[in-house]
Amino acid sequence: MGKSLSEYFSGVGVKRLSLVEVDKAISNQHELNGITPFKTIFGTERIEFKTKFIFLSDNEDHLRESDGHLTWYDSREDHVTRSEFRLYYSDNQVIPLSSSGDLIVVGRLSNNTALVVVAEKGSTIETQLLWLFGFEEVENRFLVKDFSKNHADIGYAGRYIFSYLGIDVEETAPDFLDEIIRRFGETFPSTKEFSEFARSTVIDVSPVEEPDRTLIRWLEREELLFKTLEKQIVAKKLNLGFGESKFDVDDFISFSLSVQNRRKSRAGHSFENNLAVIFQNNNIDFSKGAVTERNNKPDFLFPGKKQYHSGAFDAILLTMLGVKTTAKDRWRQILSEAERIPNKHLITLEPAISKNQTEEMIANNVQLVVPESLRGTYQPAQRGGILSLADFINVVRTKQRIA
Repeated sequence: MGKSLSEYFSGVGVKRLSLVEVDKAISNQHELNGITPFKTIFGTERIEFKTKFIFLSDNEDHLRESDGHLTWYDSREDHVTRSEFRLYYSDNQVIPLSSSGDLIVVGRLSNNTALVVVAEKGSTIETQLLWLFGFEEVENRFLVKDFSKNHADIGYAGRYIFSYLGIDVEETAPDFLDEIIRRFGETFPSTKEFSEFARSTVIDVSPVEEPDRTLIRWLEREELLFKTLEKQIVAKKLNLGFGESKFDVDDFISFSLSVQNRRKSRAGHSFENNLAVIFQNNNIDFSKGAVTERNNKPDFLFPGKKQYHSGAFDAILLTMLGVKTTAKDRWRQILSEAERIPNKHLITLEPAISKNQTEEMIANNVQLVVPESLRGTYQPAQRGGILSLADFINVVRTKQRIA
């Protein structure tokens, strides 16, 4: 079942931070400027929100998060004819990291708390936030949108961006739980086994006629079923407690990390497994994880490792595909993975990668591949240089016919 923005946000305001708001020497006492439009979502009465502050950047070492509060109030509430609204924020670790020109998003959540996100200027997360909330370029005064009546499905891309905001989209498939436990018990099976099971539950797709839609449907279903099993296993562990005392903090932290790491690892392997099945259904020859120079292992080589290591095989007919659920700076890892192939291909599930990043990929001879439904999250000027999965399959199939 689809999820909408209105289920999580009643409204948001977006702008770029000005120098007066981030320079400690001249900044205005923990207040944001250009806030009058917030009347549409905050009203005219004094209100205080428990608030999460997040700083996001393409450099994961720069990420910060802290708790605090926002206060919306009329500083002239006792004046008969005048009003002067202010938006005050408490001490936090995020605003001091910000620079002039960074994007700030102030959201009122549906549970009557607030979220303040600062995204570094020029970053991919900045582009993603603008796309998610339906804004184009913004300046240093807030533009505010009311989402209380927005019931459109945020889709795969929206749920992907929500994960950066710490918003867990609660989705499970309880109707499948008995079948999952019957097959696998209350343990996590291998990703390959679980991918096979998830695919078997999706019947209205065609990996040949609709490879892009099929890939997303398979990934969505697998994630849904995985969350269903995970919820069952985690709930059982929570009931049992942690360590001999049942309250062992170290054991709890270890378990929590294992849950997070399993999610990340499973997502990457699932992506690769489902792509392999699509290539097989399209009669595409490939090698998965074959060794090239210096023990590098590109995710996919076409038509295969034998041809790659044969000096008699024309390098023009070779293709390499790197697979990254999240691109960020990690896309550079593929540059040295197959020296015989100067022009690399990279497929990712990351929506709305920044123009700066895609231009850098082009400069490094990396051709981006994105499932068709996610390609629409990119700026029009970017889309012409991005292949869909179907486009990529046609490229490889053409080379395979020549070979």
